[in-house]
Amino acid sequence: LGMFSELKFPVPWGHVAAKAWGPSEGHPVLCLHGWLDNANTFDKLIPLLPRGCYYVAMDFSGHGLSSHRPAGCSYHFLDYVTDVRRVAAALQWRRFTLMGHSMGGAVAGMFCFLYPEMVDKLVLLESLGFLLAPEDTEAWLKSKRRVIDRLLSLEAKQQIPKARSREAALQRLLEANSHLTAEGGAILLERGATETPAG
Repeated sequence: LGMFSELKFPVPWGHVAAKAWGPSEGHPVLCLHGWLDNANTFDKLIPLLPRGCYYVAMDFSGHGLSSHRPAGCSYHFLDYVTDVRRVAAALQWRRFTLMGHSMGGAVAGMFCFLYPEMVDKLVLLESLGFLLAPEDTEAWLKSKRRVIDRLLSLEAKQQIPKARSREAALQRLLEANSHLTAEGGAILLERGATETPAG
């Protein structure tokens, strides 16, 4: 398992990089590095692990060879979890093992909590995983999973913005904001829409 290949997955702000060891048809294992580390953190460990697995160690956004998020954007835990969801989708993995070191273990734990049906085993190295007060569990779970799922489905659609007539654009704005008057909508539309040759 000494030989590895480099992988790149497109994301809206660039790409997420990863390195992979083992046969691509082997049991999938996604490896998540710790705070301020990168995928190379697994270089010495992977050769000691069972053969026959396909190990993919990703660089979180802003780490290793992955693109940084745009200037002024924060790096939140949930964003790292979303990166994991993106990589799993790009690899078309429905069910896999998650191995996380330190901060990567906390991200892995949070991912398991949100997507238990996608994870068969969780391996934590120097990590507590993810802990949440029991009374917060249900609400947190619902809202956070919805946020990630919605974001990814929006990104998958990524259509070119539609050109509409001024009237149709105003109509759509009023439908989406029931509290707006037609006059208020027209005022907002002046600055909120761009004129193109098509509309």
